[in-house]
Amino acid sequence: MNDVPAPVLDRPAVLTATATDAATRPDEAAAAPLRWLNTYAALGDAFSTRLAAQALPEPQWVATSESCAALLGWPADWADRPAWRALEVLSGGAPWPGSEPLATVYSGHQFGVWAGQLGDGRALLLGEVASPAGPMELQLKGSGPTPYSRMGDGRAVLRSSIREFLCSEAMHHLGIPTTRALAVTGSALPVRRESIETAAVVTRVAPSFLRFGHFEHFAHHGLHGELARLVDFVIDRHYPECRDAANPLAALLGQVTRRTATLMADWQAVGFCHGVMNTDNMSVLGLTIDYGPFGFLDGFDPGHVCNHSDHQGRYAFARQPNVGLWNLHALAQALLPLMGQAEAASEAALEALEPYRSVFPAALSARLRAKLGLVAEHDADQALIDDWLTLLAAGRTDYTLAWRRLADFDAADAGPVRDLFIDRAAFDAWALRYAARLAAEQSVDAERALRMKRVNPKYVLRNHLAENAIRAADGGDYGATERLLKVLERPFDEQPERSAYADFPPDWAQHLEVSCSS
Repeated sequence: MNDVPAPVLDRPAVLTATATDAATRPDEAAAAPLRWLNTYAALGDAFSTRLAAQALPEPQWVATSESCAALLGWPADWADRPAWRALEVLSGGAPWPGSEPLATVYSGHQFGVWAGQLGDGRALLLGEVASPAGPMELQLKGSGPTPYSRMGDGRAVLRSSIREFLCSEAMHHLGIPTTRALAVTGSALPVRRESIETAAVVTRVAPSFLRFGHFEHFAHHGLHGELARLVDFVIDRHYPECRDAANPLAALLGQVTRRTATLMADWQAVGFCHGVMNTDNMSVLGLTIDYGPFGFLDGFDPGHVCNHSDHQGRYAFARQPNVGLWNLHALAQALLPLMGQAEAASEAALEALEPYRSVFPAALSARLRAKLGLVAEHDADQALIDDWLTLLAAGRTDYTLAWRRLADFDAADAGPVRDLFIDRAAFDAWALRYAARLAAEQSVDAERALRMKRVNPKYVLRNHLAENAIRAADGGDYGATERLLKVLERPFDEQPERSAYADFPPDWAQHLEVSCSS
C-alpha cells in the first residue's frame, strides 16, 4: 500500500462551539443524566477532529427504537422528557453536557482500490456513555460536514435514514451482530442527491464504530506510534483476552478473523446482501455496519448485486465471504509494521487469518443444518444443503418464504413449499431425500417445525417494505416506519394480523434500485 502517495491530512479549526464549552451552560443540570466516558476522544488529535454538529431546522421525530433505548438503560419516555432536549440534541442542535463530539479519521480500500484518506464525512461521534450493556458510543449520521466530507454536504436523506434505522434494528432482532439505531429525526431541509430530497439524522449506537480503515490509515501514513496506540486501545477496551497472548497483535487479528467469518455466515444464511463491503465499512468488532445499498434476497440468486453502483459485481451475494477474507488481509497488512521482523510477521499474520477458511464454512453449514431442522450432523448433509440451494437458484425461488414453508414440510403432503417451485419433479426428488434424512434421525415433525421457525424468519426487511415506509414518510406518515419496526422486532413469530408483511414482493419491487447514495 505504501506505493500510493499519502494524502495531506487537513485539520481545520473546530467549526462551531465545542461540547466542552457547552458543558458550562446554565442549563447543564437539565440535560439527560448520562455518564460520559469518551475513551476514544482521549486518544488525541491525531485520531479525530473535535467539532459540533450542524442543526436540522425545525426537526421532527420520525421514529425511535424502544429496544435500543432499553439497551442503554434509558426510560421509556426519554424522547418526550423536556429536560432531556433529545429532539434538539439528536438533530444536531445542541450537545449534551459531558459529551465530546468528534469526527474520526480513517482510510481504506473501496471496491478493491486504495482510496486514500476517508473519515467520518457525515457522521459525528457524540461520545461514549455508560450503559447496562457496557460502554456504548452514540453517533449522529447526517449532522453536517466534517473535515473528512470530501466535497460532500455531510447530510443524510430521509430515504437512506429510514432504511438504516429499520435494518439496524431488524438485524439485531434476527440475532445478527450489528450496530443499532436509536432514532431518526427529519426536517424539510432540502438535500440534493439524484433529486432533491429532505434531510434526516440517524442516531447510531455501538460498543465501537472502529473499522479496518482506521488501522489502514495510520499504517499507510507510516504513523506507527499512533497505530500502536490504536491497537492498545482496541485490545484494552474490546479484546482484553489478547493482552496475555504470546503475540497480542496476532491474537487480535485472529479474533477479528473469527468474528468476521461468523458474521459472513450469518449474512449468507439469512440472505442478506451488504452491497458495499469496502474496508472502511468493516467493523473491527465483527458487527454489520454502514447500511447503504443493502438488500435481502427475494428470489434466490447467488449472483445478485444489490448495489446499483457496483458495476463489476464485486459485492455480489455469493462473493461476500471471499470479500470478507480479502478485507481481513488488508487489515493484516496494516498491522504488519507492529508485528516484528518481516518474515516472522507475515507468517504470524497468515496463521491468524487461516481460521477463516474453516470457521466460515463450519459456521454456515451449522446455520443451514439448523434451518433444515437437522439435529445430528451426517456426512451427506452438505450435499443435501447444496442441492436445496441449487434448487432454489434454478427457479429464483423466494428465499425467505421457501425456508419458512419448509418448516411445515410433511412427507405425505409437501404442498405449501412445493407450490413455490416451477420444477416440481426436481423438488419432489429432493424432498424424498430430505424425508429420508429426517426419518434417519427420527425427527418429530411438530418439534422440528418449532425449531425451524426459531431460525427461519417469516419477516425480513424486503426492499418494497422499506420503500412503502419511505413513501409514507415522504407524505408525512411517520407511523408507517414504526409499524414496520414492530413487525421486524418479532421476525420469527407468526404475527397473523401482520401476515401481509410476509407476502411475495409486488411486481413493482423488481424495478427498485439502491445505490451508494441510498
